[in-house]
Amino acid sequence: MYYGFDIGGSKIALGVFDETRRLLWEKRIATPTDSYATFLQAIAQLVAEADSRFACQGSVGVGIPGIPQTADGSLYATNVPAASGKPLLRDLSVLLGRKVRIDNDANCFTLSEAWDDEFRQYPLVMGLILGTGVGGGLVAKGKSLTGRSFITGEFGHIRLPVDALTLMGFDFPLTRCGCGKLGCIENYLSGRGFAWLYHHVYGETLTAPQIIARQQQGDARAQAHVERYADLLAVCLGNILTIVDPDLLVIGGGLSNFSALTTLLAPRLPASLLPVARVPRIEIARHGDAGGMRGAAFLHLTD
Repeated sequence: MYYGFDIGGSKIALGVFDETRRLLWEKRIATPTDSYATFLQAIAQLVAEADSRFACQGSVGVGIPGIPQTADGSLYATNVPAASGKPLLRDLSVLLGRKVRIDNDANCFTLSEAWDDEFRQYPLVMGLILGTGVGGGLVAKGKSLTGRSFITGEFGHIRLPVDALTLMGFDFPLTRCGCGKLGCIENYLSGRGFAWLYHHVYGETLTAPQIIARQQQGDARAQAHVERYADLLAVCLGNILTIVDPDLLVIGGGLSNFSALTTLLAPRLPASLLPVARVPRIEIARHGDAGGMRGAAFLHLTD
């Protein structure tokens, strides 16, 4: 059995999957915040319950926001203060008496999609999350590519390319990102960036869902905005796709619920790619909230 933990600031979700990657059981609890010992014990109790229920010792994978292992082996996860700064991977492996694997939540999202029954045929899968921020991951032949510092797939912190400034104007504001840099594409392509761009052009403050609702009702401003956003997304993705050259691009996050993005994006990409490049298949994520548990569980599938 494969146990996948999706750990966030407010909840710990455990999903148990069989050898066919079918979800058999899941349970959610509140994330302990009072102490590291309580946090570890909460995970251990869930594992013990799963072991008892399925009469086995399942493999354990953990997906968590942040950097799962920094240079000294400790976790960096500001949303999980009880465990941040602690050697979570080492301590869980000892406590549970088995090999534990850990990865960040964006990589787990991509791994979940790459192991979808239909998507397994693609050797190189790129996940792109367009939500509160912009992130993602890469999976090659069923295995997550983490990089030395677990930052592979942090696409949101690539700076605006010259094509974006050609499109938007060289006086386009370079806003400061939460990482401290100027001009990170996260500020323009995330859900909040989608809303910021509308305000920048029209001087009207609306949320992303409000803009999308207007676009679907035929509002001319909103329709023009969506076209502009798609143009910007395409030129920003051009450099990334040229480096990665994936077979499949899976889009998740809040903006993925706006299905028009996939139809608008594909025909715009060739202008930003090499003439010999082929546009990858583009799909909306299939597994929603279950993706974190699935991806974490599947960290053991390539053993």
